[in-house]
Amino acid sequence: MKQVDIIVPCYNETEVINMFYNECKKVTDKIEGYKINYIFIDDGSSDNTLEKLKKIAENPDADYISFSRNFGKEAAMFSGLKNSKGDMVVLMDADLQHPPALLPEMIKGIEEGYDCTATYRATRDGDPYLRTLFTNRFYKLVNKISDVNMPNGAGDFRMMNRKMVNAVVAMSEVQRFSKGIFSWVGFKTKWISFEDAERAAGQTKWNFWKLFIYAVDGITAFSTAPLRLASVVGSFISFSAFVYLFYVVLKTIIHGKDFPGYATVVALILFIGGFIILSCGILGEYVAKIYMEVKNRPVYLIGETSLKNPKEGYDKNGGD
Repeated sequence: MKQVDIIVPCYNETEVINMFYNECKKVTDKIEGYKINYIFIDDGSSDNTLEKLKKIAENPDADYISFSRNFGKEAAMFSGLKNSKGDMVVLMDADLQHPPALLPEMIKGIEEGYDCTATYRATRDGDPYLRTLFTNRFYKLVNKISDVNMPNGAGDFRMMNRKMVNAVVAMSEVQRFSKGIFSWVGFKTKWISFEDAERAAGQTKWNFWKLFIYAVDGITAFSTAPLRLASVVGSFISFSAFVYLFYVVLKTIIHGKDFPGYATVVALILFIGGFIILSCGILGEYVAKIYMEVKNRPVYLIGETSLKNPKEGYDKNGGD
């Protein structure tokens, strides 16, 4: 009998976690020929999520991992994938925005020969207009400037076979961007659309600023285009400056000293100065990533778990 592991990152989901488990059980209990196992990842919740997960883990089909602190959803997903043992592994959010009813169809996709059955949101009716606008622009931008292809609306809700899971886990960088990693490793993927749904309970943990930072991480993790852009624009500005310098010197030799042009000089100084600061900021983003990676810190630390032999979040150089 094949095993399907369902990985569920949780952060302050006390209002919805029992509802999620019960709703999923209604679907998975009807799936024949597969052993379904749940691995809940408590990402340092400050409410009663851990206590509820411990209660759920009393069931033979459920386990939990609780981090020593909040490490973020990316670390939670990585922990679940690293500790999974199933032939197929599913990533799902605990808020029921990822419909459990799709699980049988996702299994069917793997059985058809696909390595991954991934989902994307057909609509974004539940999101504010500004968030939808920036999300659409992000997907278009990252697909143009990087070597990964992420369909607009692609999410973390997906099922992968063991071969793809092992490939994803092998990419052990600390600052993870899973949407890009899933695309980068490749493999044959079947896409399924689903309608947008509201959270069953609780509040979203993603505000506009967090999403913006997440987008910047995604761009800098899979593209060096911002660095190239800074180099190209910087080269153009330098060339223009030399041309203007030649013009000023030639004009001074022919016509003598000329005081007009103060506003032009100030504008140029402000423009060039602003661009230099922007370029330093872009360079700083990449240097910061290098700095965090060379520290070789674990992606996550486990505080407690119901698993017998859990795998810690150390990378391949730090060991398990």
